[in-house]
Amino acid sequence: MTDHLVSPARTVPAPGPLPPLAAPTPSAPAPPPQPYQYVRTRLVEPDWRRLPGWRDVTEAQWRDAQWQRAHCVKNPRQLRAVVGDLLTPEFYEQLAADQAEFATMPILLPPQLLNTMAAHDPTTPAAFTAAFLADPVRRYMLPVLADRHPRWPSHPKAERDSLHEAEMWVVEGLTHRYPTKVLAELVSTCPQYCGHCTRMDLVGTSTPQVTKARLVLRPAHRQEQMLDYLKRTPTVRDVVVSGGDLANVPWPQLESFLLRLLELESVRDIRLASKAVVGLPQHWLQPQVLEGVHRVATVAARRAVNLAVHTHANHVRSVTPLVAEAARALLDAGVRDVRNQGVLMRGVNDTPEDLLDLCFALQGEANILPYYFYLCDMIPNAEHWRTSVHRAQYLQEAIMGYLPGYATPRLVCDVPRLGKRWVHQAVAYDRERGISYWTKNYRTALEVRSGGAAPAGDDPLDRRHPYYDPVDTLPESGRRWWTERAARAAADTPAPQEGAAR
Repeated sequence: MTDHLVSPARTVPAPGPLPPLAAPTPSAPAPPPQPYQYVRTRLVEPDWRRLPGWRDVTEAQWRDAQWQRAHCVKNPRQLRAVVGDLLTPEFYEQLAADQAEFATMPILLPPQLLNTMAAHDPTTPAAFTAAFLADPVRRYMLPVLADRHPRWPSHPKAERDSLHEAEMWVVEGLTHRYPTKVLAELVSTCPQYCGHCTRMDLVGTSTPQVTKARLVLRPAHRQEQMLDYLKRTPTVRDVVVSGGDLANVPWPQLESFLLRLLELESVRDIRLASKAVVGLPQHWLQPQVLEGVHRVATVAARRAVNLAVHTHANHVRSVTPLVAEAARALLDAGVRDVRNQGVLMRGVNDTPEDLLDLCFALQGEANILPYYFYLCDMIPNAEHWRTSVHRAQYLQEAIMGYLPGYATPRLVCDVPRLGKRWVHQAVAYDRERGISYWTKNYRTALEVRSGGAAPAGDDPLDRRHPYYDPVDTLPESGRRWWTERAARAAADTPAPQEGAAR
């Protein structure tokens, strides 16, 4: 009997002759290059000893936060003490002239950031000055007179508090713009001052052009009022703690405020804003600061509160190994994320290559998540930095597909009296005159408090809020329209009486 578990034998046919070789075909054309070519680039800390004033500075000094603060550049004379004759006399004259005529922020430049400018070994003063002038970090940290736009230094709609944050203060320094989020400004100073600062009305010391507003309350009293408001407003779940810059808040004071904030059951997200992660990473590498961050992060984790740090890098050259070390130390201390909120600026980062180079350095080398790039706000004397909405829309599309989705930054327009909107959310756009229109889906705390005070049919949710492109980016017809409008406005303004204050 045949065993039914045994498979029947199969005959394997003998192999036949091989098919003839195919005729050779012409080689396929090389694929076209990608619009952006990623190449991993290691971070580099430029050698500060290339500059005459720092030839004897040791690495221990360079890593010391107090040394960095004590040796910040605050005027052309101090810059000359560091750089000497590597910069031509004309550069120092241009810097002084800009401070006298246009600057809305004083000079305060930490060695860490100055060292990233014109980072190659200097050759001749003319070559070094040319490299220094062209440097993208220099363009926003140390503007000179020649940078400003000669015809339109300010947009006709520019305002000192361009986002109207102070109008939305529910207590001094606490802006309640969004339904579930607030901005807590603890301090009005920074360890470095950026020329494009959106809070130029409040932050820093006065300049010849701008007499700064001032926080009136003592810090402890102001913080007490903030905490009391948050206790009474449980709909707020997200608190951005900012300034100025938190690196200028004494750590014990900041830790006390954060721990009390963490006592509020309604608070689920806390974001700590500090440009100093990039501009003064030495501050966040101090053992006493990291120990304090760990204590706060431990409490946040126990309460399942998301604790993150937000910083501000605008160009890849500002991202160095010390920046990466500070970000890594914050993450190791228990912070959930370190994220970057940059500003989109002409001559700094307004090309796809500039943005992608920066984002890959942040994400791939420094453990900093690319998060937002804001259009530069409509503050006075900022037109040479600002970009148009359509340029931002192009850049948003150009950077898609290269970075991981979660690390692809959103380009946003912070519309006055409205808030952040992705650049493609404009509901109408007059490209000729450079006016875009935006709507929102919430009421600010100010609008909620006003209740029925608004005229009938003037619901904030039905309004279209305008934003304005830089005039010099418009076609000739648009520039002419704004020129005529500015002339009419000037004619309607009464001339000051002789002897009257200007």
